[in-house]
Amino acid sequence: MKLNMSAETLIDLISELFSDETSIALSDTEKYVYYRPSKRINLKIKPGDPVVEGTIAYKALNSKQKVSEYIDRDIFGVPYYGMAVPYEVEGEVAGCVTAIFPTLTNAMSVITIKSEDRWMPTPFSDIVYIEAKNRQTYVIGEHTTGTHKYTLNEFDFFLPRDRFIRCHRSFIININHIKEIYPDTHSTFVLKMTDGSSVPVSQTHSSYFRKLLGF
Repeated sequence: MKLNMSAETLIDLISELFSDETSIALSDTEKYVYYRPSKRINLKIKPGDPVVEGTIAYKALNSKQKVSEYIDRDIFGVPYYGMAVPYEVEGEVAGCVTAIFPTLTNAMSVITIKSEDRWMPTPFSDIVYIEAKNRQTYVIGEHTTGTHKYTLNEFDFFLPRDRFIRCHRSFIININHIKEIYPDTHSTFVLKMTDGSSVPVSQTHSSYFRKLLGF
């Protein structure tokens, strides 16, 4: 069966995989051919605009591999976190699909946790870890615990990377709340947190985790 689908339809379907705060762009090797802005971030890309040096799409096209990183405001006037994946046609890189996520501003330094019938703004410094469990996202703080509407993947893009690390598909931890690190089987680790809980570091994340913490 031959698939016949327009670029707009394809990007609209891809957008459904992300939150409504994510913009999606499609480019060939030189210019953007489609752009769908989100409710929170609009880079004001127009079809026909060139893929300029310094953008996440440019980096993915030139490296010929997936690129994920923070881009400062110098390129489009607003900072963003992007994830770009090049695609091939007949063995040659033909373009790139880019997901564009908003970043937290310096003024935002809390996570608002929902607990029963109330919401509690909790400073980043008080967050011990965040866990995805039973199709919900739990935020565990020093003094408060509750749920949040963001998925773990969304938190992974929004949280400050100088203190929060993804250590497992189900966990993001605040490195300032790591009390001890214990080796586990198959080159993995277990973290003893300041609240007394134990958080696993998976084999997938162990090398990156060791590199960031320098051990």
